[in-house]
Amino acid sequence: MVVGDGRAAIDEARSRRPDLVVLDLMLPAVDGLGVCRVLRRDGDVPVLMLTARSAEDDVLLGLELGADDYMTKPYSPRELLARIRTVLRRTLRPTDDSPVLRAGGITVDPERHEVTRDGVPVPCTPGEFAILHAMTAEPERVFTRRQLLRHTRGLDRASTERAIDVHIMNLRKKIEADPRRPVRLLTVFGVGYKLTGQPS
Repeated sequence: MVVGDGRAAIDEARSRRPDLVVLDLMLPAVDGLGVCRVLRRDGDVPVLMLTARSAEDDVLLGLELGADDYMTKPYSPRELLARIRTVLRRTLRPTDDSPVLRAGGITVDPERHEVTRDGVPVPCTPGEFAILHAMTAEPERVFTRRQLLRHTRGLDRASTERAIDVHIMNLRKKIEADPRRPVRLLTVFGVGYKLTGQPS
């Protein structure tokens, strides 16, 4: 389904419940950032943003609002399809043998695509889920941004490593009592991030 403005995109997403949304930022009625904000409030449908704006601040704002990936224009249709397949593979095809993972009060259930914090459900974007999945599988391991980027995108693009910081910031808002003083999802300065294996 293709629609030409943001209001129609929101209406169609609510009525059809798509597996993935490819979202242009430059839309009439409601711009792409506004659409992404609504989609995130409504649920966890994966969002891949397309933008003519290549400034880092624009990209990071989209990721902060919950986009799972982005591409700047002009783009290769083959790369777009590859990224769509990567996101769908991550979000729609659970691994039959995937165990429920637990670390530091965080539980990640790959088959149900669910995260809880001390038993309370935590809504996560596919990118956030991928980060927590990787980190709960190896609690106390320090992951570099590039390593986490490979988990979230399936691609190794050094130019987008700062996007991991945005995902971490959003995760801390969801799993920390005080995101400014994290006790679960910790920064290892000069290296990356780790999820503590000890209950908070």
